Amino acid sequence: MDTTVVVNAEEQYSVWPATAQPPAGWRVVGEPGTRAECLARIDELWTDMRPLSRR
Repeated sequence: MDTTVVVNAEEQYSVWPATAQPPAGWRVVGEPGTRAECLARIDELWTDMRPLSRR
């Protein structure tokens, strides 16, 4: 099953099924891929684990 990367307003990332709408407050980032590809993309994008409001 393909997954996507989603991000919220606090710049926290997660993996989400590509066939499902993201939860309220989250948006899709990039193209669908395998779970491993999406986790690798999160590793690249999420360089500061603190929520945006704490930076």
